[in-house]
Amino acid sequence: MSERPEERSRKISILLVDDHAVVRAGYSTLLQHTANIEVIAEADNGQSALREFIDKKPDIVIMDLSLPGIGGLEAIRRIIARDPDAKILVFSMHEDTVFVEQALQAGARGYITKSSAPEVLVEAVRKIASGDIFLDADIAQRLAFQKTRGRNTPFETLSTREFEIFCLLAEGLNVNDISKRLSLSYKTVANYSTQIKNKLDVSTAAELARIAIRHGVIKI
Repeated sequence: MSERPEERSRKISILLVDDHAVVRAGYSTLLQHTANIEVIAEADNGQSALREFIDKKPDIVIMDLSLPGIGGLEAIRRIIARDPDAKILVFSMHEDTVFVEQALQAGARGYITKSSAPEVLVEAVRKIASGDIFLDADIAQRLAFQKTRGRNTPFETLSTREFEIFCLLAEGLNVNDISKRLSLSYKTVANYSTQIKNKLDVSTAAELARIAIRHGVIKI
């Protein structure tokens, strides 16, 4: 029996953003076989995600953070700048709470990790579609624990863009590499680099890397 138009219209439409085609295929299959959810578009980088969001106007964007080009955090920021009511769920391998805080600061409505059970992804989509915020239970617990203990990270003073550039600097990319990757001028990235170092009270890339490792931004 074919679906009636009114039944189809009640489905939650999804834009799925991940740079790995196999990963997208797996999660797309899961969502397509879930009642009242449909994947209407996919993207493999941040720029494409923004274009697809503008073109397809999905109910929910499921966004990875580790993307080529502008990256997931900047893609979130640009989508929210375009539409402050956009509903974005981060679905990432990054489990450290610093990424969660940065994603929420950028405008995401939820955050779960790729180690979550499949039903958690479905639950998150439905919760966010209904207007709620959704955090993976383990992440929510760790965030609450941090706040209770009064633990602050040095990244709280960084903007979303500064944090993204900090991550790239800490990974060993130079200013020229970052300017090409993010499609920014050399001078702009150099200015960001100076601001980041001033805010974190360091003077070298090696010191940035040590901070990143200490706080779980980079794994060794």
